[in-house]
Amino acid sequence: MVRETTEIIRLIQDRLRAAQSRQKGYADRRRRPLEFEIGDFVFLIVSPTKMNLKFGLKGKLSPRFIGPYEILERIGNVAYRLALPSRLADIHNVFHVFMLRKYVPDPRHVLHDEQIEVAQNLQVTPEPIEIVDKMEKQLRRRVVPLVRVRWMHG
Repeated sequence: MVRETTEIIRLIQDRLRAAQSRQKGYADRRRRPLEFEIGDFVFLIVSPTKMNLKFGLKGKLSPRFIGPYEILERIGNVAYRLALPSRLADIHNVFHVFMLRKYVPDPRHVLHDEQIEVAQNLQVTPEPIEIVDKMEKQLRRRVVPLVRVRWMHG
């Protein structure tokens, strides 16, 4: 009876070892080594449950990534210190590499702020620039014309 039990235990251990090896192979194929240099910019992953409260973001439509933030120094093999803005000063600025995504600079990401002129009564008067699209929407008993307009503030 002892011999049967040891045989069964050995069989179970062999099967567990094979399953672990198979799972490791699947995980290693998807894994990619991430390394960043000092001065690179990265996005920070915002966890959907815990960190939303820390970052002041919550809800279903909250962003998955925030940033980009500059890397100040590398700490060990897998941790990096980021330059966080002052509004995130209460959060520790060292993050594991799995919380970071590389930011590839793109000139389309630069937002140009236009001067919006505000009247004395603190109201902005929008002005139409052009009609972008026209269409008609069929309701049950009537047709409603829809017009998409590009507006300019000022």
